[in-house]
Amino acid sequence: MSAAERRRQLLDVGREVFASKGFDGTSVEEIAARAEVSKPVVYEHFGGKQGLHAHVVDREMHHLLERFTTALSAPGHPRDLLHRAALVLLDYIEEDTDGFRVLLRDAPATSGAGPFGSLLGEVARKVEHILGRQFADRDYPPGLAGLYSQALVGMVAQTGQWWLDTRSPGKEEVATHLVALAYDGLSHLRAGSGAPGGPVPG
Repeated sequence: MSAAERRRQLLDVGREVFASKGFDGTSVEEIAARAEVSKPVVYEHFGGKQGLHAHVVDREMHHLLERFTTALSAPGHPRDLLHRAALVLLDYIEEDTDGFRVLLRDAPATSGAGPFGSLLGEVARKVEHILGRQFADRDYPPGLAGLYSQALVGMVAQTGQWWLDTRSPGKEEVATHLVALAYDGLSHLRAGSGAPGGPVPG
């Protein structure tokens, strides 16, 4: 196995163990044993558990931010952009559950607000840039884009954490409800309206 391949292997193993046990519950011994290498190999590549954890978090944040950037850079109505953004997070939770759990787990004290908080800040800044353009085009104060981006990203992220364990309803339905809430508030819950776009369930 080449050095690059070994490094990727250790990152993959580290992600799995950190997701399962958290930073404090993970040891270099266990990572080395699962990767079938000696402890010095882990230290050689990452300098220890904290270094490995930092690289795992950075890789996950990079992958997820790439997905958000692609989804939010494509043209479309703001409602469509929000729907895409919600699906990006729900897809990531479904396809890379270990990575999402790592981002949710407590990070070492040196990380400040924690990896997930940092990630949400990055996403909110991207959303703010897009909303600012939309607000300006509609003669709405662009200065409020930051407030709206924090609210929207927080709503989607919090729902994503809840959906991580429930996985119900389906992600398309979750995204649809999030968009309906963002655009229409709770008006669809008035008497006789039922779910967004449909009648009251019998």
